[in-house]
Amino acid sequence: MSADRPINADVPATDAPAADADKPKSEGDKPKFQAWGKPASSPSKAGPTKEQAGKPAPTKSPRPKRQPIPGAIKAIAALVVVAIVFIVAAVLGGSGGSKNDSGSAGPAPVPAPAAENEAAQTPATQTTEELGYPGFATGNTTRVGGSDPATNAAGVALAAFPSTTPAQRPAAVTLVDENDWAGAIAAAVLMSAPIRAPVLISAADALPDPTAEALAALDPRGDSSTKGATAFAIGDVATPDDSGKVTAVKAGSAASTAAAIAALRDRLFGGAPGHIVIAPAGHADFAMPAAAWAARSGDPVLFAEGDELPRPTAATLKRHEDVPVYVLGPSSAISSKAIRAIAGIGNEVHRVSGEDPVANAIAFARYADGDFGWNVNDPGHGFVLARDDSPLDAAAAAPLSASGTWGPLLLTDSATTLPPALREYFLDVKPGYTTNPTRAFYNHVWVIGDQEAIDVQQQAEVDELAELAKIGGGE
Repeated sequence: MSADRPINADVPATDAPAADADKPKSEGDKPKFQAWGKPASSPSKAGPTKEQAGKPAPTKSPRPKRQPIPGAIKAIAALVVVAIVFIVAAVLGGSGGSKNDSGSAGPAPVPAPAAENEAAQTPATQTTEELGYPGFATGNTTRVGGSDPATNAAGVALAAFPSTTPAQRPAAVTLVDENDWAGAIAAAVLMSAPIRAPVLISAADALPDPTAEALAALDPRGDSSTKGATAFAIGDVATPDDSGKVTAVKAGSAASTAAAIAALRDRLFGGAPGHIVIAPAGHADFAMPAAAWAARSGDPVLFAEGDELPRPTAATLKRHEDVPVYVLGPSSAISSKAIRAIAGIGNEVHRVSGEDPVANAIAFARYADGDFGWNVNDPGHGFVLARDDSPLDAAAAAPLSASGTWGPLLLTDSATTLPPALREYFLDVKPGYTTNPTRAFYNHVWVIGDQEAIDVQQQAEVDELAELAKIGGGE
């Protein structure tokens, strides 16, 4: 199939939603959450300012001490429920493709609607919400509906590694600080083969409850690919008492942490990467798509900002001066001067960018240069959709780009309205068939976050755009 003319090229697009139907939600409108959705004040999810670029994330104000991790019996009982939910999610996630259907029970119900919205609900709407559709899954979408990145990371890890048998368990996990989005994105490279260590969220004082429970279910034991490590700890984060061998990575600025992770990657993989991605340290939303590619490819993520090429980044590039470099983001995030500095080291350098975070993610999804890039310009792919103001979710969702339907990370800038550029992209890669739908290509989209992040209406629109369409007349 030609990438220039998809099979659905002749299908007319429906009217796009009004541009002013919704505006991106401000940080003040979006509630903050601790483990398992407990309200708490927290810093903004947006990336650091230019003055903060390259510096460690500011320390949060003191928070109440978390309760001790539950006993073994309580944890196992809770995790049985969690594992069942996400096994169902994984099964439903393949329902649009060629995978076999499962006779397992339906997904868990979504939370009850707010009282003020109940009057506007029809009986049909109420019934579908009670069943968990479309809040949890539709024919072409599956939601990992956590209220915070720790819960989303735990859910994704269990979806990628159901862990009902030893063969389904990861050898190790990667624990990242809840305040270090840059370290988390760089750590996504450890999800690539042969390591395959999913990212989980930790903190300095204690493991969040969903992380502790996911660890109990995943039960990593280490192997030769991890050099015996059961966990990689990025920075000064809490680890379980019985975690086995923990390989620690010292954290500092975004650039120094990423360089340390890249060095660990080289030791574990036993060689240099095929490519290097450089993301902007001061623009988290432009950096987010790098996590999915790192998990899929094994290419490390380094950081630069504006005109500056930080010393740790330059040192890593000098160690791999024959490796091509791909800069992610527009010149407003990483300037042409920084690109010239990279080229001066000896690396071949290219830019992949869009004018805003939504367009930037689409540009990366479409990009291809030899064996670098997703090159997703036709139907038959998986996708991951997250909010552009939650960079930790990019790392949390990375295992979905390295398993199952393997697909790029796309971004939405609103809880309620699909961005027009993203709608056009989904239309461009919408699958279609002429005579036999069972021999067609299919798309599937993972939706990351609860309805405060991406609501049911937007999920339903994504489902419609991903739906297989009949092309031409006749039966």
